[in-house]
Amino acid sequence: MTISNRLEWYLEASGVEYEVLPHPRSLCSAQTARRSRVPLHCLAKPVLFEDEYGYLMALVPAARRVDVERLSQQLNRRLELATEAELSDLFEDCVEGAMPALGAPYRIPTVYDDSLAGLSDVYFEAGDHEDIVHMSGEAFLDLLSEALHGRFSKALRGPEGGREAESNRD
Repeated sequence: MTISNRLEWYLEASGVEYEVLPHPRSLCSAQTARRSRVPLHCLAKPVLFEDEYGYLMALVPAARRVDVERLSQQLNRRLELATEAELSDLFEDCVEGAMPALGAPYRIPTVYDDSLAGLSDVYFEAGDHEDIVHMSGEAFLDLLSEALHGRFSKALRGPEGGREAESNRD
């Protein structure tokens, strides 16, 4: 597959420089980082939430997890994880569990954790389990210029962080 159609269209229309890099098949963000030889803190991981106002994509480095209570308080919302069925409907051009870390191509409001700011390079899923998108951290933040941001993540536990409380298949 290489890259989702919507993501490719969005990136091309935005004019940012990026590359799509193949990697051995992976099923979670920690495995993707390891197999791609990318530091966990440079791999942007999306987590999709919902509430009475709609969907919200929260972006954190793969080395961290969303503190749902903190994010909910900061936004004055009651956020809950979106279901797998909702993910399949929203990200129909992506393989299950491989949504890209950009909500704009899917018209999903996005917030990002401040720990993603200041990175020289950012990587994220391209829409399948065998490719990632690589771009400069500056280009990534330019794409998120309309997004809210703040501090709402926690470090993962264990040698690779263990399993996160959130899922969305990380």
